[in-house]
Amino acid sequence: MQIWTPESWRLKLAAQQPVYSEQEPLVKVEQALRAMPPLVSIGEIDSLRSQLRMACKGEAFLLQGGDCAESFSQFNANGIRDLYKVLMQMAVVLSYAGSVPVIKVGRLAGQFAKPRSSDLEVREGVSLPSYRGDIINDIAFNESARRPDPQRMLQAYHQSTATMNLVRAFSHGGMADLQKVSEWNLDFASDSAVNDRYQNMAQEILRALRFMQVCGVNGSNTPSLHETHLYTSHEALLLNYEQALLQVSDDGRHYCGSAHMLWIGERTRQLDGAHVEFLRGVANPVGVKISDKISPDELLKLIAALNPDNEAGRLTLISRMGAERVEQGLPGLVEAVSCEGLEVVWSCDPMHGNTKTATNGMKTRSFEAVCSEVLAFFNILHGQGAVPGGVHLEMTGAHVTECVGGAYHVSEDDLAQCYTTQCDPRLNAQQVLELAFALASEIHR
Repeated sequence: MQIWTPESWRLKLAAQQPVYSEQEPLVKVEQALRAMPPLVSIGEIDSLRSQLRMACKGEAFLLQGGDCAESFSQFNANGIRDLYKVLMQMAVVLSYAGSVPVIKVGRLAGQFAKPRSSDLEVREGVSLPSYRGDIINDIAFNESARRPDPQRMLQAYHQSTATMNLVRAFSHGGMADLQKVSEWNLDFASDSAVNDRYQNMAQEILRALRFMQVCGVNGSNTPSLHETHLYTSHEALLLNYEQALLQVSDDGRHYCGSAHMLWIGERTRQLDGAHVEFLRGVANPVGVKISDKISPDELLKLIAALNPDNEAGRLTLISRMGAERVEQGLPGLVEAVSCEGLEVVWSCDPMHGNTKTATNGMKTRSFEAVCSEVLAFFNILHGQGAVPGGVHLEMTGAHVTECVGGAYHVSEDDLAQCYTTQCDPRLNAQQVLELAFALASEIHR
């Protein structure tokens, strides 16, 4: 294999990249980004990698979730706060009912680029470049909006900076305090049986905290009861942006300062492609999405490229097959990885393989199919003596009606009530909480 450099990906075929009309503005934006501070520190990245080693062994569980695609127009503090709350809710359910530490990783502060199935979108005979996420072009369907603009990378960077500042303030400024566990619920989700179950659990936690105080345990000296870490992640799709934010450690390793964790998508995991080439050389924890289209032999070669030293915590395999295909597609992959003694975190993305078109033409996902794939994932991993180490969700704290089903009984007729996603349908807070309780019992078994 050739020697890796920050530029070596440019010698490979880079799938899913925009075509900029002029190179000089792109070069200037890359230069500007290289002068910017990293969004995350090397110490934080190493801390996440250390925690993911625990997930390899079943001593922790990876919760990765957030927006399908972040938006410039919908960016606001309340949206970040509500996503933070629902992540905290899910984490506390998994850690308390599942009896395992939860590694919280958000799809935020960088999840702006989206792969597309076609380079062009056609409406009423008009053909324009596909919308590829706000970091590249605009969702409005006109020629000017769909033209890739490198200046958008700077806007994405500055929005990510603001998001990181707020997330850190929430994590260390009081919102993550377990004394507030009963306050994390969102107003629109307060009237449901799932919320009642959550509030009952919250009261148990508060009673346990009061008992600790009675026994003389000083909670103020226990930071884990009052603070937390929410790491960031996104698909490393736009490679010009990712390379521009590289930083070098004292021992010469390259870290991508755009996020704590990066992943490669199903459409860009080509073994000889630019995305694998770039990410094989960075020291961040890396994920790769895999469907039933990948063969065991291809997967083993991909693992060898991305984690040649077989280091625990380095690589997360994110299964995204669909409820109807997971039982056929996943067992052979798990068996191949286990037989080679490879150290990976197995995570389940039950969203992408379960996307369908409703009768009204809107894209949606079935909550029941999402649950079915997650439960099948756990059964397959347990059945092969492997560790189901995480879950990867497209979710929001907003009161959306984008996925059908769940205790709230969202129907196809309800989809149009509050459908605001930039790309793919997301679970709402009630559906996330319902899924959390189902997951907790699987983790604990």
